Amino acid sequence: MRFLICSNHKSIPSSILLALLLVVTMASATPAQENFATFPLLPAGYASIKVFDNHKRFVGRILPEKRYWVPIERIPAFLQKAVVAVEDTRFYEHGGIDMRGIARALVKDVVKGRLAEGGSTITQQLIKNRYLSGEKTFERKFEEARLAMEFEQKYSKKQILEMYFNEIYYGNGAWGIAQAARLYFDKNPEELSDAECALLAGVQKNPARYNPLGKSANITGRRDVVLKRMLELNMITSRQRQALRAHPPAVTKPGQAPQYLAHIRGKLIERYGADIVEQGGLEVTAALDLNLQKQAEQALREGARRISPKLQGALICLDPATGDVLAAVGGVDATQSDYNRAFAARRQPGSAIKPLIYAAALEKGLTAASVRDDEPVSYDRGNNETWKPLNYGREQYGELSLRQALAYSNNVIAVKLLDEIGVPYFVDFTARMGLPLRAENGLSLALGTNEVTLNDLVLAYAPLAGGGQRPEARTIIRIYDSKRHSWVENPPVVHPAISPAAAFVTTQMLKDVMSYGTAKNLKKFSRSRPSAGKTGTTDNYRDAWFVGYTPQLITGVWVGYDKPRPGGKGFTGGAAAAPIWERFMRKALASKPAVDFQRPDTVVSVSIDPVSGKLASPDCPDSREEFYIAGTEPVEYCHKPGVDEPTDGTDETEPEIP
Repeated sequence: MRFLICSNHKSIPSSILLALLLVVTMASATPAQENFATFPLLPAGYASIKVFDNHKRFVGRILPEKRYWVPIERIPAFLQKAVVAVEDTRFYEHGGIDMRGIARALVKDVVKGRLAEGGSTITQQLIKNRYLSGEKTFERKFEEARLAMEFEQKYSKKQILEMYFNEIYYGNGAWGIAQAARLYFDKNPEELSDAECALLAGVQKNPARYNPLGKSANITGRRDVVLKRMLELNMITSRQRQALRAHPPAVTKPGQAPQYLAHIRGKLIERYGADIVEQGGLEVTAALDLNLQKQAEQALREGARRISPKLQGALICLDPATGDVLAAVGGVDATQSDYNRAFAARRQPGSAIKPLIYAAALEKGLTAASVRDDEPVSYDRGNNETWKPLNYGREQYGELSLRQALAYSNNVIAVKLLDEIGVPYFVDFTARMGLPLRAENGLSLALGTNEVTLNDLVLAYAPLAGGGQRPEARTIIRIYDSKRHSWVENPPVVHPAISPAAAFVTTQMLKDVMSYGTAKNLKKFSRSRPSAGKTGTTDNYRDAWFVGYTPQLITGVWVGYDKPRPGGKGFTGGAAAAPIWERFMRKALASKPAVDFQRPDTVVSVSIDPVSGKLASPDCPDSREEFYIAGTEPVEYCHKPGVDEPTDGTDETEPEIP
């Protein structure tokens, strides 16, 4: 049934119009044709998934995303009374529209000369939430009242109240009593205490203001209004009211490390299927260290904000021995975005890929003292096109040892080295390191053109820190099923990747990055703790990386913009990412002893002439210690020009690349 509203209807108080509507509708009401329950019934005994860190500290919960219907029998009587008391005192007496409420509102409308109060009943609120918009017009109020009276004829009071509790909004994304009870108190509705019910009964008036996670003063003030009204209606005694005010309930706060929790959620679904979250009842022990997670979040947030308020970033910290993800931050502010850049974002790593090229070259028989020049060279790309890689700032350094070339992040030598060992070999090598790369990228792989995630890149460095062993990333240590009283263990998985000798020598080369190379601003840190790492910067300063490690921890940092754009000159891995890494690692390692990387028996240390790379001798007084994979060390001694060379009867030649 529709009504024609005159053009000047805004001058008529809404209460008068509603009263007229009541008279007409009572004479001719059309029953509403609606399904009663609109969602699946809430499973009995449902429980959320609880997550604890590796020290058994509570991290947070993984909640279901589906909406569930709760029968009125599972909704506490105290909550039903409280809502009726504060929202619609005459709910059990009226027929959808409360004439006394309308009369009361009419007086206020007339006195104030405007639409001051509408006298909405629980049934009207249900209709508005279920079918209509929140638009404040007379047409909408008429439709709301008409449907309310139809509902009263079609459904019992108990059924209407049941629908009401399942349809109303409780704030923070919680629709219906099932989601509200789970979100705020981690309970099923029937488990709610009287004190918890008193809080929830006050939410409907203004979910944004009165939800249990809001300001304490607002919440308790509204709770007191509910209890006062219940006392006035003799629903509770003065003693009950006093007791409920004196013992407020504990509200379950939002989980810590929300992006880590979201990642665990994905892992559970990957392992058990999508229904696992809806079934609930699990207790998960995560690899997470909650203290490290908080330190990582703070270091990334503060470090990124120092550069730009719009800058984004990610940080991952692993145990190189087990692959345990001790901390993972997927963005500067998890409250603004749930996109996990640590695991999902794929970006070019720039020069952060170079340590893998040098490690592969060591496996091929080259050494840290091998010398290459950085004279530019052009490569044929086909279709009459050539590619000429250049160094940062187009500078040339001449001949450099591979140790120096890696420390200075020399582009030309990295490309030449990749060409020397071969792209197919390098792609196979990185696959063993856990980093899949595309061979079709060709020699540009040396400059980090293949996009990777921060997680994958950090894992590829792990064999360098872990003596050649590659662990798989582990975020879940064990799972306890509280319904079946059973445990599922998730032990570390480790694969051999490269020789311990190649891992150790590469690490010694990467130490120089932090002492005089592209991350020399970390020199003070590296002096206090043996550490190694590499910077990465992409074209036009779009991405800045730093991956570094000690024997105990390996941490990677990426900073950039979600929509890639230049960060400005100076936005480099050394200037933007490395300081964040240091800020985090200083705190993360504060309670751990400073230990050095253990040298394997397959590595030898000899004194060499730094210019020629030959064994040091009295003829060449300048010398330094260099590490070699056993069998690749020099056997020829250094000599001055014009002086007969000392000989041991052998000729020293650099191993050929097979």
